[in-house]
Amino acid sequence: MSTVTTHVLDTAQGHPAEGIPVQLQTADSAVVGKSTTDADGRVSEFGSTQLVPGVYQLRFDVAAYARATGQEFFFPEVTVTFTITDERHYHVPLLLSPFAYSTYRGS
Repeated sequence: MSTVTTHVLDTAQGHPAEGIPVQLQTADSAVVGKSTTDADGRVSEFGSTQLVPGVYQLRFDVAAYARATGQEFFFPEVTVTFTITDERHYHVPLLLSPFAYSTYRGS
């Protein structure tokens, strides 16, 4: 079984993005885990969910973060869709700014 973690950095402010609600979902939108980024901008677990191979999504509630920090973001939500192919750890970071975002397969 596989696990997923994430890390969000607010590149405009130059620090981790604390307090972003994040959902882990299957391709058919079934929620398999929920969490909120910690003071270091990380979600280190989505409950005790062990994931089987398939397509998943991380949904980041950027609008909630914007309200909490007094910022304006063009993208109110970021959804990252990825494929789990085998039994290992998957780390999916998000770099966030008011008018752009990027993501990659981390380690």
